[in-house]
Amino acid sequence: MAEQEQTEPGLKELLLGAADAFAGAATTACIIAGHRAGLYRAMAGNGFMSAEAVAGQAGTHPRLTREWLDQQAAASMMMYDAENDTYRLPDAAASLFADRNSPFWLAGGLVAAQAMFLDLDKGIDALIGNGEIAWGDHHPYLFEGTQEIFRPAYDHQLVQHWLPKRAEGVADLERGITVADMGCGTGHSTRVMASAFPNSTFVGFDLHEPSLAEARRVAHDEQLGNVRFECSAADAVSGPFDLVCFFDCLHDMGDPERIAAHALTQLAAGGSIVVVEPFAMPTREENHYVRAAPRYAMSLFCCVPCSLAQPGARGMGNQSGEDGMRAVFETAGGSSFTRIAESPNHIVYEAKP
Repeated sequence: MAEQEQTEPGLKELLLGAADAFAGAATTACIIAGHRAGLYRAMAGNGFMSAEAVAGQAGTHPRLTREWLDQQAAASMMMYDAENDTYRLPDAAASLFADRNSPFWLAGGLVAAQAMFLDLDKGIDALIGNGEIAWGDHHPYLFEGTQEIFRPAYDHQLVQHWLPKRAEGVADLERGITVADMGCGTGHSTRVMASAFPNSTFVGFDLHEPSLAEARRVAHDEQLGNVRFECSAADAVSGPFDLVCFFDCLHDMGDPERIAAHALTQLAAGGSIVVVEPFAMPTREENHYVRAAPRYAMSLFCCVPCSLAQPGARGMGNQSGEDGMRAVFETAGGSSFTRIAESPNHIVYEAKP
């Protein structure tokens, strides 16, 4: 939009926007508290409850529970019956805040916002300094929150909708192939695929050993014998692999082009790469809307500093969109790059040598 066509926001508009942001930050803190303390789980499916009943069910302090309930009611997360002085968690809110297996699960992902604030001084130092924060230097809540942010998509989209859109569909996965999951973190995506396709072999790669330890622990508990996890840089792995996956991580890497080029060379004949990236609009201007604001914040404090702390220091960011990722694979020497699926929070691509 040309400068002369823009309307400068007024003081009242900016003040109300800042007040809404403050309310959102405060409510986020209360949602995380309710999640951690088990308050949502205590209320889910139980109808209207008194504050004392909620506290008794959750094992929380009665007076503080009352204050939490009123905050949630003020934020329209909770229903309040003034005549009976009782509160009810709506079913829709329960799917967001009480049910980890819900496709709309949100409470656990908000822990990443908690990590952002805990690491805020590091973020500011990076902002006024060299821009670098290594992934492993973040508060552990970031690793937990990142897993939970992506859990609904990996649980309800990855196997059901995204992988079937590959040129091969999932027939090869059902027969049995070897799959590399790059930047797997705590390995949730790797385990989801391994559980769905027991004839295939899955290897999760990541540089963060504490996340890999968690991945191995859960895989052991789930008795998944077709998955393993290795500590390795993405450009140091050796194939051949029939499928290489980059789930919500390629933009975090220091040199995405070099890593994509390496991945292409590690494919077996007929193999391909699946890339899942956060949703982004085609242009910077189109991306200046409220739902992109949290993505840019995560990119500012986590994604870009992580990339800048690695060799290559590309600093791609999570809002580079389809054009940005297509350029990565064109530079890497891929012969095709296709957008195969999307959801409100993700875009899925397939690349071939």
